[in-house]
Amino acid sequence: MQIERVFKMSFASVYPHYITKAEKKGRTKAEVDTIIGWLTGYNQDQLEQIITAKVDFQTFFGQAPQIHPNASKITGVICGHRIEEIENELMRQIRYLDKLIDELAKGKAMEKILRT
Repeated sequence: MQIERVFKMSFASVYPHYITKAEKKGRTKAEVDTIIGWLTGYNQDQLEQIITAKVDFQTFFGQAPQIHPNASKITGVICGHRIEEIENELMRQIRYLDKLIDELAKGKAMEKILRT
């Protein structure tokens, strides 16, 4: 099943793509890391350890210190799917992150991206 394949993908293999996408639009790695920290509760040291350990997305989100309580405010369409209608919690969390990175790349202000 396609979904299970995504869950087993290494977060470290996708992370550089998040950074590249943001930097192509004039944003920074620090902003990407801020978004990841906001969503998951990981601090910078923990994030670096996750990347070094090459954990998969299932472990990345499963061991996240705390998914932000405002994450449910992330709505819209990503990859042809409406986020708020995704039933699988892990897939929804992955799409939350995708959506936040897209918003960053589209030039949205950090205050709005972080739902403050």
